[in-house]
Amino acid sequence: MKQFGSIFLAAVLGSICTIAAYRWLGKDQATATQYLNSAPITKVAYSVNEKGEAIPLDFTATAEMATKAVVHIRSTQKESTRESQQYVDPFREFFGGPQGRGNQPSQSTGSGVIINAEGYIVTNNHVVKDADIVEVTLNDNRSFKAEVIGTDPDTDLAVIKVKETNLPFLAFVDSDQAKVGQWVLAVGNPFNLNSTVTAGIISAKGRNIGIVNREGITEQGNTAIESFIQTDAAINPGNSGGALVDLNGGLLGINTAIASPTGSYSGYGFAVPSDIVSKIVEDLIKFGVVQRGWLGVQVQSVNNDLAKQFDLEVIEGAYVSGFAEKSAAKDAGVKEGDVVVKLDNTPIKTSTALIEFIGRKRPGDKVEVTVNRGGKEASYTVTLKGRDGKTSVVKAEERDGFASLGIELEEVDAKELKQLELMNGVRVKALGNGKLARYTEMREGFIITRVNDTEVKSVKEFNELLKKKKAGDLVILSGTYEDFPREFNYAFRM
Repeated sequence: MKQFGSIFLAAVLGSICTIAAYRWLGKDQATATQYLNSAPITKVAYSVNEKGEAIPLDFTATAEMATKAVVHIRSTQKESTRESQQYVDPFREFFGGPQGRGNQPSQSTGSGVIINAEGYIVTNNHVVKDADIVEVTLNDNRSFKAEVIGTDPDTDLAVIKVKETNLPFLAFVDSDQAKVGQWVLAVGNPFNLNSTVTAGIISAKGRNIGIVNREGITEQGNTAIESFIQTDAAINPGNSGGALVDLNGGLLGINTAIASPTGSYSGYGFAVPSDIVSKIVEDLIKFGVVQRGWLGVQVQSVNNDLAKQFDLEVIEGAYVSGFAEKSAAKDAGVKEGDVVVKLDNTPIKTSTALIEFIGRKRPGDKVEVTVNRGGKEASYTVTLKGRDGKTSVVKAEERDGFASLGIELEEVDAKELKQLELMNGVRVKALGNGKLARYTEMREGFIITRVNDTEVKSVKEFNELLKKKKAGDLVILSGTYEDFPREFNYAFRM
């Protein structure tokens, strides 16, 4: 009995010591997590309402609004090509490229954002590029075939349209007003997981990562416009073309790329700012082609090293290192070695900022350019020009014939035609990533003499002939090469 009493007393004392030690040593751990109905509750993020009261941060209303306006896009190429085997799409490592082998149809998927009730949808160019069939699935599972209204490789944006009205949509908000540290949601269809919402913050603005329109690099440089919003909201393959929204559900940008060593989310995503998107969309819908104004300058961002190298008086801005052949800025008085510090009333701290600002302008627009030259500021009014050196609006019909073919043509003078024993023809000056490169063996330098059975005497005539063709029509281009004087025929469908 005494032995039992001793054991009982020892047990009681041991329990008391255990409880005391737990309360003393585990105080911090015990208060770190609270429990309600046996479920752990951790600390949550808070926001401040209009009354200045702290409230739990809630994404539910925004998510519900945004998911209704974000669609799933499936693009199909009816046959794969030799070109796709030789050219590696830079976006494939970011969002996956078309899947297919041999002559089998290939498909790629992505996302899009409905931007008005009439069925217009904005997405990425690389989501619908070269597609023969574009299919859109809405959040409510309705599916529609979509028409590609226009594309812009220089911003990797595209506009498509479905024949449906009264659709939910997202409205653009001013991306210039977005702040680093601001909460945002990314909405899309990663890995074909429809209507996925992720949250994060804007971690940087004005990012240039050199991913857009790599194939558009020429002797004059890359014509791409990159000034991405960087976010840590999770973005993965399939998010491409989806929405980046603020907590009010306003469209801040179109998710376009990720920085990742694996091709999947590793911390940073990049979206085209809404201020660029809205301008591109408006141009494509209104004109059928982007109206892009050019300063005609080659610029690089000023930093401490560049300032020392060229003895500059400022350490921020866009350094003018050269001019294009037809430069609006040079004609207005800007000189090589100037540092652009302001455009209109907007401070310019980097070359990316300059490119973004000008990217929102059209040929004929006037811009007040303020430069720092030897420590003194001077301002010049520049009338922006198009890439062709003109200030007039570019008409869609001037490019329709070339857009899907991926070619640049030039006239052939009469003397050269006579030497080649030809009566007429136009030369393929450049051959890019289009139907001719994908579906035929044509190479640069080919002189087109006939479209089907109609002779071609000028670039204008060639374009007019193609304008008359409908989707699916068979086109046969006949002609010859200077170094291989026999007739070749290249066939493809519009």
